[in-house]
Amino acid sequence: MAVAAKVLQVLGEQSHRGVEKVRCKIIEGDEEGKILVRNVMGPIRENDIVMLQETEMEGS
Repeated sequence: MAVAAKVLQVLGEQSHRGVEKVRCKIIEGDEEGKILVRNVMGPIRENDIVMLQETEMEGS
């Protein structure tokens, strides 16, 4: 199930293929208010809404 998140900040380009690293805040669901950093493909700017398929923290 996808969860909506609002883009707070575009942190920069990750590659030459149009992937951007963004900081986003979950705006609905059980994890509401959680702030995550995710890679997003395609044009993106602050205050856009993205749908995240997973909200778990990535392991290192």
